[in-house]
Amino acid sequence: MGLISDTNVGPLHAERIAEACRQQGLDVVLQTFPAGESSKTRRQWSELTDGLLDFGLGRDGCVVAVGGGVTTDLGGFVAATYLRGVPVVQVPTSYLAMIDASVGGKTGVDVDAGKNLVGAFHAPVAVVADTGLLRTLPGPERGDGLVEAVKHGAILDEGHLSAVERSLGGLLSAQPNVAAEVISASVRLKAKVVAADEREGGYRQILNFGHTIGHAVEAASGYRLSHGSAVALGMLAESEIGERLGVTAPGTKERLRGVLSGLVGHGPTPSGAAFREAEALEAGSPAAGAALLDDAVAFLVRDKKARGGRPRYVLLEELGRVAPGDGWTHDVPDDVAHEALRNALESR
Repeated sequence: MGLISDTNVGPLHAERIAEACRQQGLDVVLQTFPAGESSKTRRQWSELTDGLLDFGLGRDGCVVAVGGGVTTDLGGFVAATYLRGVPVVQVPTSYLAMIDASVGGKTGVDVDAGKNLVGAFHAPVAVVADTGLLRTLPGPERGDGLVEAVKHGAILDEGHLSAVERSLGGLLSAQPNVAAEVISASVRLKAKVVAADEREGGYRQILNFGHTIGHAVEAASGYRLSHGSAVALGMLAESEIGERLGVTAPGTKERLRGVLSGLVGHGPTPSGAAFREAEALEAGSPAAGAALLDDAVAFLVRDKKARGGRPRYVLLEELGRVAPGDGWTHDVPDDVAHEALRNALESR
């Protein structure tokens, strides 16, 4: 068995899992990598794969990924490609991983051209989620991961969106029963979409709401802006796009802003604070905001949903319902998309 974790989660959880497996007579190698999105690379994939080869893991073995979204993506990609594919068990330890990253079989790494552009579909044989582990998360990471639950409600079930909003106190304090209820509901929603379109040939693209712009902003920041912050910005921007084009019901953006504002200070910063955070990350350069916008625009055309060099956007019809469009995505005039992105970054 090959256990994969990062340097934060490894000492907290993966080492105990490895020892428990050894006590059951299993041969286990535990490999850790530096925590953070900057480690989700082909180089790190190569090092982890070489470690499994050195250990001698065979096709009768499996990979167990223990950690957050970076670990589930990276560990899953290692499993998908090692010996042309071995089973993977996902053990998510964060809201992001429990709600989204460990579900659906998407695995991959980031490259200079953008986020998640190299990867494979490789469904886990099992996902083991213990909500008690959420209490070991820093507060900011709790809020960050809940953005994906907001997204599931926005695209599939307005009632789920309201439930997330009502439960924010218990979710942010990581109350296990509250967390289990919301996580289970989100997983059920996503699983139905994945079951209908496992390899994202059509309907599954709706899960990318907020992610065309979100991934561009995240990559433009050098992955120093959190995934939740970036996707929150993306949802606000893509809601504005839909409203301006007459596709999305008026008031949708403001309703989403109201829900996301409950997460400010706990993780995602979906408005002007994200813009200021990006400026701080750029060492206080006065031109940082403009540079972030320009870089994000450049990343838009490299999004994996792009067709003919044109980015595609998932737009809402109303909360709980996606506008079908052409294959569930829409071609949007550049000036409309760029203005919405600017507004999301600069709004106070």
